[in-house]
Amino acid sequence: MAAGNEKGQELNQLNYPNGIFIDKNKNIFIADHANHRIVEWKRNAKEGQIIAGGNGKGNRMDQLYFPSDVIVDEQDHSIIIADSDNRRVIQWLNQKQEVLIENIYCSHLAMDKHGFLYVSDSDKNEVTRWKMGEYDEGIIVAGGNGKGDQLNQLNDPSFIFVDDDQSVYVSDSENHRVMKWRKDANEGRIVAGGNGQGGNLNQLSEAEGIIVDDLGQIYVADCGNDRIMRWCEGKEEGEIIVGGND
Repeated sequence: MAAGNEKGQELNQLNYPNGIFIDKNKNIFIADHANHRIVEWKRNAKEGQIIAGGNGKGNRMDQLYFPSDVIVDEQDHSIIIADSDNRRVIQWLNQKQEVLIENIYCSHLAMDKHGFLYVSDSDKNEVTRWKMGEYDEGIIVAGGNGKGDQLNQLNDPSFIFVDDDQSVYVSDSENHRVMKWRKDANEGRIVAGGNGQGGNLNQLSEAEGIIVDDLGQIYVADCGNDRIMRWCEGKEEGEIIVGGND
């Protein structure tokens, strides 16, 4: 586990942790949002170590500004960061930095089994796919038709998950739903929520973190309802598995 020593900037503390990534060795990488750094907590460690940022907030190459997510490319062990308020996706490798994508309000990141990088852009209300090493232009794989609640639109997309078929699941936060966009689809399908904001079993309130298991079951951090829900694709309602006991 990581931190649990109240809010702060010491190595055993965090300040508004946001996205996390767990590698195959069970090391935890955390976007320590308000400390403007990425910290790695090795398995059973008492404190983390700063592996990116940690030099105050700013836009220098060695600085971050409210990072919101982190993933590790396990091919080369580089750290890829959604450096949100610097409007860039930046890669750190052996303390060397390279800006991969500029002028993008990157909220969250994912990588598929083929090594394609996916970025949710909450300004443009779209998710784009980028081929590693080729960052001139991304391909829109979800949304991109303006802010809205139609099946081809998103409203403040945040967390994303990509399955083995390159279907993209998106936490469509302000639409209070999770969308699934199959590869090359022109519109998505609602797979959780989508019945307005609320606390019923067929509703979500500001959907955030998502993960899909090998059975296709969708786990959603239902932020506004303080609960974790599990949805089976095609079902009208989800079930509460953690929280929701107000």
